[in-house]
Amino acid sequence: MLVVASPSASGELGSLFAAFDKDADGRISAAELRLCMRAALGEDVAPEDAEALVASADADGDGLLDEGEFARLVRAEAAGGGEEEEWRRRGGLEAAFGMYAAEGEGRITPASLGRMLSRLGARREVDDCRAMIRRFDLDGDGVLSFHEFEIMMMNA
Repeated sequence: MLVVASPSASGELGSLFAAFDKDADGRISAAELRLCMRAALGEDVAPEDAEALVASADADGDGLLDEGEFARLVRAEAAGGGEEEEWRRRGGLEAAFGMYAAEGEGRITPASLGRMLSRLGARREVDDCRAMIRRFDLDGDGVLSFHEFEIMMMNA
């Protein structure tokens, strides 16, 4: 999924948490996790896979992820080894990328980043979004490809 190591990454993780928390109750259920991954990836995640993912980070045993548990899950998935963990990590990154990417373009533009942040209550000016993108825009085209997004999230 995502790596959280700096204040800016924490803010992005908070935005991602808010996007997954569809009912805005401060917790992510396995159903909400599946819904977001389906919307972003266009693929169904098996209910048992989503439940297992939630259970793996559910420290208080309530069957839901609060923001802290979500952050730990993201860190664990990003640091995990093995083929299954890599698949989950990449799937989470693809889900996050899909939420921020411009529709049909497969890339994050300053405008698409601004729209998503605005939807999540973290309004940013286009110039701020350009600056965020510029830090990880390896090819200098002014947008983030999935590869650049992956590097950003792994190094944030």
